[in-house]
Amino acid sequence: MGTEARAGRKQLLLFTSVILCSALSRGAVYTSDREVSVAENKPAKLSCSYSGFSSPRVEWKFAQGDITSLVCYNNKITASYEDRVTFSHSGITFHSVTRKDTGTYTCMVSDEGGNTYGEVTVKLVVLVPPSKPTVSIPSSATIGSRAVLTCSEKDGSPPSEFSWYKDGVMMPTDPKSSRAFSNSSYSLDHKTGELVFNPVSASDSGEYMCQAQNGHGTPMRSDAVRMEAAELNVGGIVAAVLVTLILLGFLILGIWFAYRRGYFDRPRVRRRFTASPVPAAKGSSDRLRRSWCDPGPAHLLSSVLALRWCYQTLAHDICTFTECLTCLLAPQGSPLLS
Repeated sequence: MGTEARAGRKQLLLFTSVILCSALSRGAVYTSDREVSVAENKPAKLSCSYSGFSSPRVEWKFAQGDITSLVCYNNKITASYEDRVTFSHSGITFHSVTRKDTGTYTCMVSDEGGNTYGEVTVKLVVLVPPSKPTVSIPSSATIGSRAVLTCSEKDGSPPSEFSWYKDGVMMPTDPKSSRAFSNSSYSLDHKTGELVFNPVSASDSGEYMCQAQNGHGTPMRSDAVRMEAAELNVGGIVAAVLVTLILLGFLILGIWFAYRRGYFDRPRVRRRFTASPVPAAKGSSDRLRRSWCDPGPAHLLSSVLALRWCYQTLAHDICTFTECLTCLLAPQGSPLLS
């Protein structure tokens, strides 16, 4: 029993020694301000103090989303920052910050041998007032449907929050909390700037305007845009359908009439006047002309059939058509003049 107790005490002492050694090997790194907010184009100091390091080596790392870069390496400012940042053993100082400097900065301190290490994080927020917001507002919305109004601006830092105004009156987050908007049904997101009517009611007609603010500078407002809530024009839709059906009926009737009259028949060369309406070879036009100009067969046809036959020759040869038409109109035997 005593042997087991002694063994337990030894293990406890060993564990305590390991913990103490680990604690002693970790230096102390701290900052006087974990979040620094400063206006754009103004200087900013990010503090970093440390103790417990025999030969400290200081590095500063910048992170903004997926972007990371070294500001200071081995107690020296890197080339990309050296013209506007100064290093000291108490931190780094920006001579003039821009909105791109907004992000997280980590101060990392270690001994030359790397046995002692510590770090601290400082958040820098560069204050930029909002710009004039842009809005997307439909000019007309059908009553009973869903309408989305959007508002945005890209310059504000920190990001702006958005408010909506209707006819100059600020819209509350909950429409039922105000008598002026109790007949409306909408949702309002102050962070994204989206205003959604679902459904649109007749009382939603009016002029809408958006305001952006981030606590720095003057709040900015968009231009006012009017939205009309209109009834669904059922009569107009029915009238349009009826007109379309009537026009379609006339079109079908016209096609049927043309088919009955034979306008869709394939052109066929009749052999009433000659054995071959198309000349077989050069020099045969005189013979065909005499055949066409013969008044005997031509008098047997009506004027319409004679012209139709000439039109059928047009599909073969423009010269043949011209000669045929000349014969049919000749005074000596034309069926058109008889």
